[in-house]
Amino acid sequence: MTLAWMAWTTPTALFFIGVACVLCGMGVWHWMRPGGEPRVGVLGIATQRGDRLFLTLLGSAFIHLGWIGLAPEGAPLWGGSILSIVYAALVFRFV
Repeated sequence: MTLAWMAWTTPTALFFIGVACVLCGMGVWHWMRPGGEPRVGVLGIATQRGDRLFLTLLGSAFIHLGWIGLAPEGAPLWGGSILSIVYAALVFRFV
């Protein structure tokens, strides 16, 4: 079985490795400090760590798609990644 149909580029591979690392990190965080009590943030709904992680991953995917579609030709994907990290920090802090 070949994976040639998937167009694996270095940025794509790094993105998925980053997602895997974040999921593993959240698992370790929950193992070290179980709980993660729900809290109500700016959305007005109770969210837990997993909810905030889901919102972060979903938002990061859309940020990267927007970066690819709207950034000037040849702009490095690192800009979208930096925006995603800032977005993640804001979600975990305020949501």
